[in-house]
Amino acid sequence: MTRLFEEPEGATPLDHDDQQGLLRTDIALRDELNLAEAENIAAAHLWAFSRRRTLSRLLRQAEMKEIHRRMFGEVWKWAGTFRARETSIGIAPYRICTELENLLLDVQAQTADGSRFPWPADEIAVRFHHRLVSIHPFPNGNGRHARLAADLLVVTLGRPRFSWGGAGHLTEVTEARSRYLVALRAADQKAAYDGLLAFARS
Repeated sequence: MTRLFEEPEGATPLDHDDQQGLLRTDIALRDELNLAEAENIAAAHLWAFSRRRTLSRLLRQAEMKEIHRRMFGEVWKWAGTFRARETSIGIAPYRICTELENLLLDVQAQTADGSRFPWPADEIAVRFHHRLVSIHPFPNGNGRHARLAADLLVVTLGRPRFSWGGAGHLTEVTEARSRYLVALRAADQKAAYDGLLAFARS
């Protein structure tokens, strides 16, 4: 049995204060936490794709926070709030608002003229996903949040949702998660997005 707060490789561990934000008193094991989060996220996906969004509505800090709150708000008290502590992944907390706003403004500029994107829609969304993960705005759930946000962006740009490696959960130690982390690191270290693009559509 996996301990409740034991994280897989590449995930951000929760500190003691964040752990105290667990709302569900019936959860004692990691598998139970994963299941509770998966149920919350499934409901968030239904909410997210039942609404029509414009780019201007999607590309706002308030919407990024609301997506995270919808994904984790039944499980974590801090859902939808920016992290206030340093982590091994992500920028310093005091820079989160500025860097997230810069990202959202950049994507607004990239998509302002629908006939002249700097990259194909898939790449715009994958680059957005990568920068959002790099910022790491929330205490936990950043990869899952960034994937849903990228899905919403690519759909708003007229493309199908990404499949992100097919069936399975990227929160668990699987071959798909390993490929995802390799692709993210290539984007980090070499600004190479081919692997992440291929993974997003695999």
